[in-house]
Amino acid sequence: MRITTVVCSLGLVLATMLAPNTSQARVNVVVGVAPPVARVEVVPRARVGYVWAPGYWRWNGRHYVWAGGYWVRARPGYHWVAPRWSPYGARWRYAPGYWAR
Repeated sequence: MRITTVVCSLGLVLATMLAPNTSQARVNVVVGVAPPVARVEVVPRARVGYVWAPGYWRWNGRHYVWAGGYWVRARPGYHWVAPRWSPYGARWRYAPGYWAR
């Protein structure tokens, strides 16, 4: 009985490791109200090895809430593209920030 438990446990671990990772969550936020004008942020003094990710307006389900900027560890060969709101017909669509080559 003990060997059966070990074999089953090992099988589950291997199956988990070999299973393709297909779970990706994509959230599409579309809002009928334009975001406010971006706030002016005072960017702190530069930090070696980091990039400043500027603040943006995020939607909390009822209204916009300001999310202040923050430092992100730099990725060699990439640059940070800030989150943004863009017109989508008569509405506004949110695109999260990401690293681009």
